[in-house]
Amino acid sequence: MDLAQKKKLKSGTLFGIELVDSVTRLCAMNLLLHGIGSDSGGSATSPDELPVVTKDALAGKHGEYDIVLANPPFGKKSSVTIVNEAGESSRESLIINRDDFWATTSNKQLNFLQHIFTILKQHGRAAVVLPDNVLFEGGAGETIRRALLKQADVHTLLRLPTGIFYAQGVKANVLFFDRKPAQEKPWTQKLWIYDLRTNRHFTLKENTLKRADLDEFVACYNPKSRHERKADERFKAFAYADLLKRDKVNLDIFWLKDESLEESANLPAPEVIAREITDDLEAALEQFATIAEDLKK
Repeated sequence: MDLAQKKKLKSGTLFGIELVDSVTRLCAMNLLLHGIGSDSGGSATSPDELPVVTKDALAGKHGEYDIVLANPPFGKKSSVTIVNEAGESSRESLIINRDDFWATTSNKQLNFLQHIFTILKQHGRAAVVLPDNVLFEGGAGETIRRALLKQADVHTLLRLPTGIFYAQGVKANVLFFDRKPAQEKPWTQKLWIYDLRTNRHFTLKENTLKRADLDEFVACYNPKSRHERKADERFKAFAYADLLKRDKVNLDIFWLKDESLEESANLPAPEVIAREITDDLEAALEQFATIAEDLKK
């Protein structure tokens, strides 16, 4: 690289938005120690030069992008406790209200999915890691899925095996879609689903997912010309009209039978189910507490 390119890489390429102040400081320090974020290669002289800032990424748009690759945080809490300098605490709602969102919800994954759509340029491409509940959850989830299928070309869903993201038993997917200009006719024609989950088992340590394990999916995805795909045992296409007929526009679609497990074994472990129920109840209690405080005011 020449001098201008190096300067661009150091001070005009890498930026971050982080919700937690202490994490922002750690990230900024790490970047600045590597000469990123200031023209001089040392510490920044003003906050404007910092490569990472503290704010809520979901609070609004922060630019438009050609490509978004994202692994949004998983979680269901609907409020956060804020402690000020005097030691006083207050609850701050995590329910996002934005005019450019299709639905209002406290579900972080659904909010990040909507946010990613808003920051894509026309014809921009996205690949987003999402848990299974985003594919079948009713209410705001159904509203968002209907809108996304209509306003974007949602062309591919990769069903990931358990044991590679977060705790054992957490089921995740990668959703691929392209943003398109507004029109009456829906942009999604076919959703191609690749099942890398059934009869495939990985762990975070002993049997990790390797790049070679994705070769078959990449071949089926056909990145050179994804409009010339061919179905096989693990790769099937579902027409837009058929997707809309499904209850709540449920996109959690599977057709292969797991040969090594009984049907009941496909459920998460009991402790995982118990933890999910606990998270749901805690989120509901926090939301009611927030409402009660608002009513007092």
